[in-house]
Amino acid sequence: MSQSNGTSRVPVSLNPGTGIDFGLFLDCVHCGLCTSACPTYTEVGDENDSPRGRVYLMRLVSEGGLGLSPEVRHHLEVCLDCRACETACPSGVHYGRLIEPFRLSMEEQDTRLAKRYDWFRETILFRLFPYAGRVRLAMTPVRLMQRTGIYDAFERLGLFRLIPGRMGQMATLVNPPVEQGPKLPKFLPAIGRRRARVAFFVGCVADAMFRHTHWSTLRVLQQNGCDILIPPEQGCCGAIHHHAGSRDGARRMADANVAAFDLDEVDAVIVNHAGCGAMIKEYGLHWNDEHQEARQRLAEKVKDINEFLDELGLIAPSGRIEAVATYHDACHLGHAQKIREAPRRLLAQIPGLELRDLPETEICCGSAGTYNLNQPHMSERLSRRKLENILNTGAEIVLASNAGCLLQIHREVRRQRKPLLVMHPMDLLDLSYRQEQLELPKR
Repeated sequence: MSQSNGTSRVPVSLNPGTGIDFGLFLDCVHCGLCTSACPTYTEVGDENDSPRGRVYLMRLVSEGGLGLSPEVRHHLEVCLDCRACETACPSGVHYGRLIEPFRLSMEEQDTRLAKRYDWFRETILFRLFPYAGRVRLAMTPVRLMQRTGIYDAFERLGLFRLIPGRMGQMATLVNPPVEQGPKLPKFLPAIGRRRARVAFFVGCVADAMFRHTHWSTLRVLQQNGCDILIPPEQGCCGAIHHHAGSRDGARRMADANVAAFDLDEVDAVIVNHAGCGAMIKEYGLHWNDEHQEARQRLAEKVKDINEFLDELGLIAPSGRIEAVATYHDACHLGHAQKIREAPRRLLAQIPGLELRDLPETEICCGSAGTYNLNQPHMSERLSRRKLENILNTGAEIVLASNAGCLLQIHREVRRQRKPLLVMHPMDLLDLSYRQEQLELPKR
């Protein structure tokens, strides 16, 4: 069986399309309306790097008419899985249910030595990132460099580019050293009349690098009459393992979270970062076994913080924030969870805040989980494009509801030395509730 032209048949046992409902491929009518929403297609103009093209490639591989050549792999791996095509598609194609299991199987069946002995994947992605305490410890020297000015000097001189590969990319994806606040408690009471009882999902990288945003979120929930439970047994949502090809690792983390939350005790499980929320909301889709029903029950209980407060009815804050802001739609909030207007409605209730529309808000910033580590060139093209659109609004603040977006956009802001604040919407709402002044960067 020749492999020379990349079109040889793939053995059924090694076919990444095995197990995918073939009807999902047939939902795509190849109209092309997804292409203008696809970040990679808009950047390179290659049909194979469009959703329509990738669906066709996956279908051919699944039918056994096309081999997984390096070229085919590249077109599928360079996809950000941002799901913008799902928003644009008039036929309702579930692109995420195609690309995610397909790439997961590709990873699991990849026998190349570079993949089997990938120390970064096994050590950094699987043994560091999913554990907040380990991330916090690993960040200690970086925080010291930031506070002494060494980190800024390295960035200005471009010295981080001397660190090879993914480690060099990772070294630059660090948010400013802000006061993180104490360890989260197990319970926080509502302020005023109790309107709801919720649980809060903490996560891993989000807790290690954005605990201050967690505290902002908790205070906003308290101001809106919510009792809050924070189960200590919870952990990473499993998205890192899932997207890096560890199906079993992701399942173990999902099941640990299912066991951690007493769903009968709460009205909702609140998540404040879009990537985690999208992952947990799809727990019931990823593994078909005896625990699927329990995972689905947790998935149905999960609410993004913007979604929850909008449905509950926000108690309007009174502190004025005289600033111009723009809101970036995190892909796993706007496209995967279909939550777009709720954050804007919440922000519109902050006195004094002017919220301006962001051009191409539906286009990914280039973060996409660990995409900015694995596909740095495309990622950097998209981050430059995103910042250009942000600056064109004249905003002083850019807001996003996802850790990856915040880190990615902030890195580009630092690289271009622009006077722009990068914040989570809950950070801004919290300031308004507490009637604290916001110090804007000098232009």
